[in-house]
Amino acid sequence: MHTSSEALAPLSMAERKRRLVRDQLGEVALHLVARQGYEETTVDQIVAAAGVSRRTFFRYFKSKEDIVVESVSDLGAAIRAELAARPTGEGPEAAVRAAFAVAAEQLTLEPEKALPLTRLMFDTPALHRRFLEHQSVLQEELAAELARREGLDVDEDLGPALVAGVALTAFQVAVEAWTRHNGDGDLNLLIDEAFSRTNPGAAARRRATEPG
Repeated sequence: MHTSSEALAPLSMAERKRRLVRDQLGEVALHLVARQGYEETTVDQIVAAAGVSRRTFFRYFKSKEDIVVESVSDLGAAIRAELAARPTGEGPEAAVRAAFAVAAEQLTLEPEKALPLTRLMFDTPALHRRFLEHQSVLQEELAAELARREGLDVDEDLGPALVAGVALTAFQVAVEAWTRHNGDGDLNLLIDEAFSRTNPGAAARRRATEPG
């Protein structure tokens, strides 16, 4: 996945071919990993299924780990792009929640692929470390965008970093719960619940409207 600014930039034929090969390799690898497991999937299997050489594979990826982590980068890019596109008058919490709805939509579009991959991300130590690294970078990027929207200095005001950090934690908790229950629950409802519980006022209002 590419951000909207990347999508608008003119691409040469060579760049389009490179992206096509990279995307095809990624799709093949993720399909194999989802079907047979991360440890059981080898680079040789990936290149054989994709019909390319090992040299071609390593031209685009350092390891199979990078392919799995790439999916996290794609979600982060989608979240950043949506946050930047939100109406300027929208509050920071509402804007961030709307941005995470895009990630939820992508995860639930193909749950048969997303669920095995999220399990891998949470359960495989090496992948989880990379996931946390991406989360840290994404938090800084979301905080910078929130500060820009509010006209704040991200280095001086704690608000944007706090909103971004809490939102990312809420999203992760919701995705973990969704994964644990094999995708049976509504991911967006889980995200709503997680977000409301990070805000005592919102949680109190939610309880007040519940029947009984």
